[in-house]
Amino acid sequence: MPHLLPLFILIPFVALLLNLFISRVNERVISGITLLALGVHLAGAVSFFIWWITAGFPQLDLRHFTIYSAPDFEFFISYYFDKTAAVFLVTGSLLTFLVGFFSKFYMHREEGFKRFFNTLLIFFAGYNLIVLSGNFETLFVGWELLGISSFLLIAFYRDRYLPVKNAMKVISIYRVGDICLMLAMWMSHHLWHKNITFAAWNETGAVPELVDTHYLPALFIALMIALAATIKSAQFPFSTWLPRAMEGPTTSSAIFYGSLSVHIGAFLLLRTYPFWGEILGIKALVMAIGLITTVLSTSIARVQPTVKTQIAYSAITQIGLIFIEIALGFHVLALVHFAGNALLRTYQLLVSPSVLSYLTHDMFFYFKPKKHDQSASFFNRVKSTIYLLSVKEWNLDTMLYRTMWQPFKWLGRQAGFLDKWPVLVGLLAVPVVGLIVWQQGVNNLLQQFDFLPVVFSTIALLLVIRAFTSRSDARHVFMMVVVSQLLMVLSIVVNVPVETGQVVIYLSGTLVAAGTGYIMLRQTYGIDQDISLHNYHGYSYEKPQIALFFLLACLGLAGFPVTPTFIGVDLFFTKIHEGQVPLILMTALNFLLLELTLLRIYARIYLGQHKKLDHPVAFRSS
Repeated sequence: MPHLLPLFILIPFVALLLNLFISRVNERVISGITLLALGVHLAGAVSFFIWWITAGFPQLDLRHFTIYSAPDFEFFISYYFDKTAAVFLVTGSLLTFLVGFFSKFYMHREEGFKRFFNTLLIFFAGYNLIVLSGNFETLFVGWELLGISSFLLIAFYRDRYLPVKNAMKVISIYRVGDICLMLAMWMSHHLWHKNITFAAWNETGAVPELVDTHYLPALFIALMIALAATIKSAQFPFSTWLPRAMEGPTTSSAIFYGSLSVHIGAFLLLRTYPFWGEILGIKALVMAIGLITTVLSTSIARVQPTVKTQIAYSAITQIGLIFIEIALGFHVLALVHFAGNALLRTYQLLVSPSVLSYLTHDMFFYFKPKKHDQSASFFNRVKSTIYLLSVKEWNLDTMLYRTMWQPFKWLGRQAGFLDKWPVLVGLLAVPVVGLIVWQQGVNNLLQQFDFLPVVFSTIALLLVIRAFTSRSDARHVFMMVVVSQLLMVLSIVVNVPVETGQVVIYLSGTLVAAGTGYIMLRQTYGIDQDISLHNYHGYSYEKPQIALFFLLACLGLAGFPVTPTFIGVDLFFTKIHEGQVPLILMTALNFLLLELTLLRIYARIYLGQHKKLDHPVAFRSS
């Protein structure tokens, strides 16, 4: 039976492949294949759960297969099943099946019917990878699938302004959590000198001893895990992304942001508790985050004018309590709380359109305003202050923008000289010549200069920052990203000895993705000679195939698990020593802004309202 665990990931992937060959107008076949897969998955999950109970609740640790192996690094897929995985697997399977069945009717005759169900299957495959993961690498593959499917579903109504804009807002916050998880993986490689599994963390006495002898690295890993979980579950101060994510269809809001995706942060804390639970400061931090989130989200939910926003902040409030329960060690209570909260929020979101209609009808005929005390007492002033702050969501959105993104945008505006082609060509020559010199076997000469890795990574980061803020021709911005990645490769190979095969793994995906993306942009430019990033162009309406290939190229270039670049990113992170703080900082910031820049290009060129306006157009907001 343990060997059946990979089937839970394989089932949605098989359904996705079958749906790709079905015409988008054949709704019955598309929904039939999807529901059949989800039904088989649900039956399998319940059967496996029953077998697991009768077998005495064993902890199953299954090493599936090795993707890449080297003397100092091993990338393998591993599965782990315990009570946490059991509850998340069965609850997720049940809710996805119910929402899929509801969507068959809710999305009827929607233009993106096939796109919705395919994205739902990608999400479900990623969700299963996360809850059944046995190590960080497996978990991170599912984590990435969950992130990109979130972006696609928020921007589902891609001919409207707000869904596309809010999709970029959400993925920008998500990306910070991705980098935190990558940094936790990086430090764990140096701490254990191997690819550690979650089963090993549960070994008696193994983790406490390591935390005592290597406290600072262990504290860093625990802090990154806590931050990644906080972001993924929309806890303070990152709570505002969740209501922005409600721009997608109601069914995707129910399965993603009401029930499953928003609880992944809690799952991460449960899965890694044997490690960070040994550090008292991290436990106090998780409890504080949960408590602050609960108080603030309660006040916000009570005054919001839209039903989806109220449900979103109500869900965040309960997840804050789950964080406190996990930190206190009440894990069974946290699992019950998760299942109840997920079921309730899914139900609330699915019936919200009907309830809203009933309430509007009731208010129209029977509304009577309440009498309020208008006296200027101290209590009333405090209550009014809290009310106004709650209406404005405690200005968390503005605070995040000013602290996280405004400094990068200011720095990018100062680097306007990078928009000139001669400068970019000159910078391109640096990694090309450097990699040729390295290939000729004289890299020992380059490694004598300790400052070169930081210099190359700083230039690479500056290129990405400029690309992140530039509104010039999309081809030029795209090439800035490509040159930046070549410089990042150079910064690694002059840092420590790197095998040629490892560089080939990274470059094989990067160069293919770069070439494909540039060709797609050239073809798009040929439509009407305008692909500047000043406005949204909406070319996916006119050229959906080109838009799809460009999106895949962007994901491949960003290290998404569709090309070997994904393995190369993990490889390169292990080549940075734990004491090289400036280099790891530059590299992490580079990968943070890389995906955001590429998705920004994709969104502005291929999403949004089609500029030609020779066809019916949607309203700017959904």
